[in-house]
Amino acid sequence: MVMDPSTTKYMIKARIKTDGIVEKPDVVGAIFGQTEGLLGEELDLRDLQKSARVGRIEVDIKPVNGKSEGIILVPTALDKVETAILAAALESIDRVGPCKAKITIESIEDVRIAKRKRIIERAKELLTRLVEESREEGESLSESLRQAVQVEEITTYGPDRCPAGPNIDKSDAIIIVEGRRDVLNLLKHGIKNVIAVEGTSIPKTIIDLTKEKIATAFVDGDRGGELILKELLQVADIDFVARAPPTREVEELPYKLIMKALKNKIPAEQYAEMYNIEMKKKEEERKVKKRKVVLSEKQERYRELLEEISGSLKAVLLDKDGKEIGRVPVRELTETLKNNNKVSAVVFDGVITQRLVDIASEKGIDTIVGMRIGNLIKKPVSITVLTRDQLG
Repeated sequence: MVMDPSTTKYMIKARIKTDGIVEKPDVVGAIFGQTEGLLGEELDLRDLQKSARVGRIEVDIKPVNGKSEGIILVPTALDKVETAILAAALESIDRVGPCKAKITIESIEDVRIAKRKRIIERAKELLTRLVEESREEGESLSESLRQAVQVEEITTYGPDRCPAGPNIDKSDAIIIVEGRRDVLNLLKHGIKNVIAVEGTSIPKTIIDLTKEKIATAFVDGDRGGELILKELLQVADIDFVARAPPTREVEELPYKLIMKALKNKIPAEQYAEMYNIEMKKKEEERKVKKRKVVLSEKQERYRELLEEISGSLKAVLLDKDGKEIGRVPVRELTETLKNNNKVSAVVFDGVITQRLVDIASEKGIDTIVGMRIGNLIKKPVSITVLTRDQLG
């Protein structure tokens, strides 16, 4: 039913039932005929329609089991009082043609309120769409900026021009990934000691790097990742293996999954044994790690202190001149460092962790000497990390 909006402030909705079959013209005729003269000249229905104060009366009536039922809609531009009177008059109609009839008013709707509700709902939809588009645009700008920074940070390394992060030379450890996109994803999450093989043939640049640095192979969780890992283990000196979750690729991993995969890395020898892979034989003179260490006078002192406290679970704190400040239990080491600004070096009977390195970086500590290195993901260039094996 289509109503003329220019004549509609209120909508009278009535339900009609008759005890026989009637049609729309019969109902409209009964309305005009039985209300004529009933409400006086001011509310004469014909005059109200001529002056457009009452719109076209719409009737939707259907036969039901030998009777008729339907809906009557009367749009009006009258005020509330006049509309209510007109609605009550409709209920006075008791016959339609030869049939008895009963009309019941179901509602009088303020059309303007209904329109306002529709406007508000539509406005909500439009605003939601606008906000989403704005957010997407904002995210797009942020992502564009982030990618621009990544492109500036990513570089090429060595004669083979392997895609790499800026800290390959500065770091004692490297992470080897499959491709350029993997490098970009790790750079996005702050991991800058990463380099890519770019294909199944392992570049000599990476093979040479693995002879000098602690190397972790971090590959996709698919068949392609397995093949690259097998070749890496056979031609390069890989120390640890990390895998993306099954069917996932390193280039798509969020920060949390990257950190989890690197934290759960396993020794390369263990991985090779699990999957029956023949590894590259390591040079005998590099039993534990990579470079020959020429001990300085300070490093000799560190070695002696480390042997002295071995098995004691103690930590020795030294100032910038190498003088001993004090000794504390290893379990109290991190809290002690947080509250002391004079420590320049730490020698302790324990594992060097990422948390300890982060605290040392914040407090300006130059050197950390421990029994062995734990899962270090990032190591600041300003800190020297030494282990018992490196000190001989």
